[in-house]
Amino acid sequence: MRIMKKNFKVLFLAVFVAVASCSFTTKEFNDPDKDKLLLDLITYVLQKGHYDPKDINDAFSADVYENFIKGLDPLKRYFLASDIAEFSKYKTEIDDQIKNKDLSFFDLVYGRFQERMEDVKKIYPEVLSKPFDFNEKEIINVDYDKLAYAESKKELKARWKQQLKFTTLSGYYDLVEDQKNKEKGITSSEETTDKEDDIDLSEAGKKAKTNADEPFEPKSLAELEQKARETTKTSLDEYFDFTKDLERKDYFAIYLNTIVEEYDPHSNYFAPPDKDRFDLQMSGKLEGIGARLQKKNDYITVIEIISGGPAWRSEKIEVGDAILKVKQEDEKDPVSIVGMRIDDAVKLIKGPKGTKVTLTIKNVDGTISDKTITRDVVELEETYAKSSLIEKGDRKFGLINLPQFYFDMENYKERNAATDVKKEIIRLKEEGMEGLVLDLRDNGGGSLRTAVDIAGLFIKKGPVVQVASTGNKEVLEDKDSEIVWDGPLVILVNELSASASEILAAAMQDYKRAIILGSKQTYGKGTVQNVIDLNQWLRKNDMGDLGALKITSQKFYRVNGGSTQLEGVKSDVVMPDRYSYIDVGERDYPNPLPYDKIDAAKYTVWDGYIDYDETIEKSKARMAQNDQLKLIDDNARWIKERRDEKEVNLNFDKYSAEIEQRKKETERFDAINEYDNHLTFESLPYETALMKQDTTLSEKRKRWHKNLSKDMYVEEAVHVLEDLKLNNIKAKKVADIKN
Repeated sequence: MRIMKKNFKVLFLAVFVAVASCSFTTKEFNDPDKDKLLLDLITYVLQKGHYDPKDINDAFSADVYENFIKGLDPLKRYFLASDIAEFSKYKTEIDDQIKNKDLSFFDLVYGRFQERMEDVKKIYPEVLSKPFDFNEKEIINVDYDKLAYAESKKELKARWKQQLKFTTLSGYYDLVEDQKNKEKGITSSEETTDKEDDIDLSEAGKKAKTNADEPFEPKSLAELEQKARETTKTSLDEYFDFTKDLERKDYFAIYLNTIVEEYDPHSNYFAPPDKDRFDLQMSGKLEGIGARLQKKNDYITVIEIISGGPAWRSEKIEVGDAILKVKQEDEKDPVSIVGMRIDDAVKLIKGPKGTKVTLTIKNVDGTISDKTITRDVVELEETYAKSSLIEKGDRKFGLINLPQFYFDMENYKERNAATDVKKEIIRLKEEGMEGLVLDLRDNGGGSLRTAVDIAGLFIKKGPVVQVASTGNKEVLEDKDSEIVWDGPLVILVNELSASASEILAAAMQDYKRAIILGSKQTYGKGTVQNVIDLNQWLRKNDMGDLGALKITSQKFYRVNGGSTQLEGVKSDVVMPDRYSYIDVGERDYPNPLPYDKIDAAKYTVWDGYIDYDETIEKSKARMAQNDQLKLIDDNARWIKERRDEKEVNLNFDKYSAEIEQRKKETERFDAINEYDNHLTFESLPYETALMKQDTTLSEKRKRWHKNLSKDMYVEEAVHVLEDLKLNNIKAKKVADIKN
């Protein structure tokens, strides 16, 4: 069985709209060494501005020591035991080095890491030049945390050989199985995925489909083994091609982040390219040509054309095209970007709306031509709220999926989550919606203000969240008496619903305005971050952009005085999912701030329902008897058991037998993906019109609706909406909508 540990950080934050300007310092930062200046500046800002500043002492030093080394070499495939012994003299000295702007520890570890990477670049091609023997009895242990560092280069090479054998075995197994299927007349071309965004409409995808239709010629097992090794080598070649572009400043940013994250999991240093990516993630838009790029073998290659963007509208660029040169409209000669760092190449290609850029492109067919494109604002559709009309018999309900609480950090009045959700509610009402499902599953947060504004769409007036900083408390309220939706409301959450999602869900729960369905608890992030521009402290900056610091400056609390920190929001009706037994919450990260409580704010519980508590009990009773839910819970336990397995057989027959056993075990879970909730999902008229011009959007929505039709959480949400009865004495039938 292939065991993969997915290392991901989801955007779990609640941030204020304005980039913060700090007034707590008169200190000057003028060290001519940029790295030392950054270290001094960042630690100063953290000590003065963080909600719970740390003592920079020997314990702090030991944590930075362990985490920086682990961050560079988590699988213990580069450093030797002798390296660690040499590094260890700094284990309790890093705190003093931080105070003295001494970079000795970083310089030593960084330099040694570069040496070890060069050693590895010689190891893997040699190992992969010879066939692996998959008939040997051999087991690899993938519990890397408990693995000791290699004592010698010989032992390190043996470790790499075993890891490369594991990787190659996985590919070899896939090739063997694929060949067996083809011999039986079974092809994989008809296989589909359930993920909405995994839609391959590219030229490369079409080419792959064409290749699948070519005459089948079986290969020997030796040829398949060789192909698997070549694939492994190609992957590593591409990885080291990427690392070749990394500079000292990139590794120093990792070191700085290791220090910053000792304060809490959500404080981070953003080097300039990271700040750009953060802004894009928060707003869902950028100014440029509308293409996603990747560096492959020194060439900047187009891997996706963003639907609706300038490149898409121009029809001049295809997936697979390589960009060779870039020329601005005010320049005479183009700049070659072959071999350039991708971040630097992207800076040249991006630019303000309305400006023109000429790209020299090596087309998919091998020809070379110049293409001029007018840059524009590019919106990433997957960032934004989307809605669907649900039909059940003669009744209609609405569903709004909100991926994150997006906003423009430069101008809140630009497109944001709150204004978009309001528009979708109005459109759903026009179609006769009787109840609303707001889907916040996998929503990691975003803007605090948008969470407050969205809450205001469902209540008349009142506090939504309490925000506390050191010695100060502020109550953020909905001050607008307008109620855009006064009907039944259900909010769906899971373990990855975090921060702003928790603010909204908690407020609606405290007001008894919505019933919360989903995981036992949400993520458990109850902190607020500000983004601080580090350049503001330098009077004369000839060092270039210093980047920014995202710093935890406040904690937020529910209107009832409770905190979501660590505890999350407890669902009114618990429905297990695949994450139920996996560690994914705030409590599972290092250095989280503690849980606490404050006094409740003054608020009035919503009196628009006559059977709120009874509806919750009815739903719990249904879930207790639901066989599908029991199957999902069994599947979640099975996933946890598989993730806990730390040994993998490298003998092909045993490896294959284990996979076959897993397949048999998972057959009983097939019913999860085959489930049909017998609900009908339709796009709204405005979006249907867009789909006539945008086939990619049409395909994405079809895939989304297909997934929704298998979603029992949405099915139960509709049941709850049906059960909720309005207090018609108090509730108006239709809320007045202000333009």
